[in-house]
Amino acid sequence: MTETGSQTSSAVTSKDVAKGAGTTLLARLGAVMEVIAQPIYVAMFGLAGYGLYAVLWAAVNLAENVADLGMTSSMQRVVPQARTPQEQVSALRSAIVLGVGPCMLVAAVASLAAAQFAPLFNAAESDSARLVGIISLFAWSLPLWAFVEIATSALRSKRVFGAEIRLRIFWEQVIRLAVTTGFWLAGFSTMSLFYAHLISLTIICLLCIRLLARHFDLRLFFKGRLFDPVFHETWKAGLAVLPANMVARLFGDGPSLVLNWLLPGSAGAVSGGLYAIARKISSIVQVVRIAFAYVLAPLASAASQNHVDEVRAIYGFATRVSLAIALPVGLVLAAAGQPILHLFGTGAAMALPAVVILVSARVIETVLGAAVPIQQVTSGYWRQLLASIAGLGIAFAIGFVLMPEWGLTGMTIAVASGFIVAAALPMAQLYWHDRLHPFFKPFGRVLLRTTAFGAGGLVLTLLSHSLPEWVQLPIAVGLMLAALWLSCRFALPHDDRLSMGKTGRALRLT
Repeated sequence: MTETGSQTSSAVTSKDVAKGAGTTLLARLGAVMEVIAQPIYVAMFGLAGYGLYAVLWAAVNLAENVADLGMTSSMQRVVPQARTPQEQVSALRSAIVLGVGPCMLVAAVASLAAAQFAPLFNAAESDSARLVGIISLFAWSLPLWAFVEIATSALRSKRVFGAEIRLRIFWEQVIRLAVTTGFWLAGFSTMSLFYAHLISLTIICLLCIRLLARHFDLRLFFKGRLFDPVFHETWKAGLAVLPANMVARLFGDGPSLVLNWLLPGSAGAVSGGLYAIARKISSIVQVVRIAFAYVLAPLASAASQNHVDEVRAIYGFATRVSLAIALPVGLVLAAAGQPILHLFGTGAAMALPAVVILVSARVIETVLGAAVPIQQVTSGYWRQLLASIAGLGIAFAIGFVLMPEWGLTGMTIAVASGFIVAAALPMAQLYWHDRLHPFFKPFGRVLLRTTAFGAGGLVLTLLSHSLPEWVQLPIAVGLMLAALWLSCRFALPHDDRLSMGKTGRALRLT
């Protein structure tokens, strides 16, 4: 990244960020299907049955994050800087070979050695007898998921921010819920979740290939040498971000696994399920950070070829908008934890402290989080290791002190502390090494006004708890939307709102 230099690509502005993030955010609202599906799955299979599924899917996610060798992130760096269609396809081919190949080997080993892996997981007595068969079958979701992750990452690197997310988030969940319901009605009990998961992933893989063909010239896929310079650049980029990716995945999926291992029998499955529920609720806030992360990585990669001021401008814009959205949503969401958990039955109420802690931490992470994708594509390959190692170390240290006595709450405190540190350090590093920070004017004004609107929503949501249960959640949703609109309309500066284009005008923000 240079202070001056000739333009090597078209200028990247806050409008590009707003357009991409808006499309991504709207597409990721399909994640509401997951929030809707969760209480349905709990009603069908109980907390223990759903908890076993959540724990095994967490294990698959962790394995994929290591075995794909960082190929999902390497696409964000290599493809935007490719000079020809052949180099773009070569990067895609390299990522599939390096990412999906190892996952197939791991899946084969796990499937064949399912009897050896089964004692590692705790389940209800009704599910324990078929645990070996479940693991043997579900292991094959690993290469399918790796292909979906790499394919959709390749699409994001081409600035296709909406279609791939609707495919992966919305349609995958719709297909899975429909197929699960069909198997459940046919009497397949907990196995319904695992059959449906594999079927939905297979369908999404086929649809991903169709989407890739629209944006990559797949006729070039088998042309040229496999081990070309792009292959080595893709390999290098993936390995560089692999530690950071592993830490992020450990924060997301590791706690469910650890809780399952620490607590015997159905208690381990239930605790893993409760953490998955709390995490999914907090992911409503996380959607904002992920939306900007998807967009900022390829845009910052392109902007870094031009001028540092372009990176500085999109960095500040992304941070201000993230604050204006995440803070009011997070405050009202934390206050609405009790009526939300009522949807999952009486047994889920014990997850309330975990929901409040995770939501609060996700707000902080979202405000600081714009630094992470910018650092991944503009800074040195190995600079990210410090934040990853420090965040993981903090989580392990706090978890060691609090576990197992504090149970679910202790695990949540440890994880929340770790990913806040992992988000804060890249921001400090960008300032130290590149003199980049997002807190220039008018950030202070945005912070004060957003806090006021969010706090008002929080207080009114808490007051609504004295009303009948059936009206509490609708009131909370209304207050959340109101606080969000007031924050975006009156906290963000006029130029930021103008950058939102048609969406801003449609929502009467300008």
